[in-house]
Amino acid sequence: MRQGVATGAAFWRAWSIWAVTIALTATAISYDALHPLPARLAEQSGNGLDMVVGLTFIVAFATVGALLAWKKPGNPIGWLLSGSGLADALGGFSQLLIHFPQTRTLGHWLGWTWLLGLGLCVFVGLLFPAGSLPSRRWRPVAWAAGAGLAGWILGNAFAPTIVTADPPVPNPVGVTGVPGKIFTAMVGGGAALMAVTGLAAVLSLVFRYRKAQAAERAQLRWLVYAGALIVVAFLASTLAEKVVGPGATATNLQNAVSSGGGALVPVAIGVAVLRYRLYDIDRIISRTLAYAIVTGLLIGVYAGSVLLATEVLRFRTPVAVAAATLAAAALFTPVRRWVQSRVDRRFNRARYDADQIAAAFATRLKDTVDLGSVRDDLTGIVSRALEPTHVSVWISRPQDRG
Repeated sequence: MRQGVATGAAFWRAWSIWAVTIALTATAISYDALHPLPARLAEQSGNGLDMVVGLTFIVAFATVGALLAWKKPGNPIGWLLSGSGLADALGGFSQLLIHFPQTRTLGHWLGWTWLLGLGLCVFVGLLFPAGSLPSRRWRPVAWAAGAGLAGWILGNAFAPTIVTADPPVPNPVGVTGVPGKIFTAMVGGGAALMAVTGLAAVLSLVFRYRKAQAAERAQLRWLVYAGALIVVAFLASTLAEKVVGPGATATNLQNAVSSGGGALVPVAIGVAVLRYRLYDIDRIISRTLAYAIVTGLLIGVYAGSVLLATEVLRFRTPVAVAAATLAAAALFTPVRRWVQSRVDRRFNRARYDADQIAAAFATRLKDTVDLGSVRDDLTGIVSRALEPTHVSVWISRPQDRG
């Protein structure tokens, strides 16, 4: 009974925070879209998040946080993600307050809160996935992260000027004189301390992985997979910007990458903590690597074929492009199978071994006519490939059907 009451209370708390976060975000973005800020005020607001990027980031963190806080209220990761989404929503709502002279000062003052969400992510890294520190030796790191976050918040709240605004805006509750300089120093010290503890949080994941069991390793691989995709996507967008040059196309591409990356991290955390299709991560990693390699190879084949046909054989460009396209399309399936087999052998060994065992069984089955041998062989194959706790074989006889 108590567990049901606790779950119900967690449901209302978690989804109430989500509703407030989404309402703040929707109101701010809708109003800002209809009434954009003048250039002078937009520069002073200090909010560097693009509208689409901010919306995707906030919705992803708020939704996954609410789901985790409801389903696993004892794990602080859900509440931290919800708090991160709410802090980002407050930062976005400050843009709406800046529109009105009566609330402009308050809007500038709240403009730094979206960075609070990034600070909470340090604790997510330290506590992921079980909701506790890897060991007692990591307590000083957690205390240091808390001290850095507190110093950064207090410094931004009471510094003489709004530190995150550019150019600086006078702080309505700022402290002047020597105490004001102390608060300004707290901003820089807190940010530096959070950066150091953020790196320590990443190292804690490595420490966890070395001592983790199979389930926890799969959880950690989800987060690593999301982080690796973000890094690769960021490098690809940077390279694309160099190719196409600065402009609307490059900006839209970077915004799309940032939006996808911002949403990918909480989704990976949610899958890992809830353990929904947890062990699919090995297959996802192998498929991602295989298709990335195949894409690179086919792009190379396509570009090489076009250059060969146009520069060496002197074909017309449309003919060369058509021939290169057909060659790449014809090579896709055999290249994908060849690459996938080798990637599975390295990154999805369990699936590769299971496929090899099943193929060997199918080969032996062609020459076996004894039912008892087939049954024993099938039981052994299933035991080696899937490692179940119990195996039983039911054989339907003709008289049983009748």
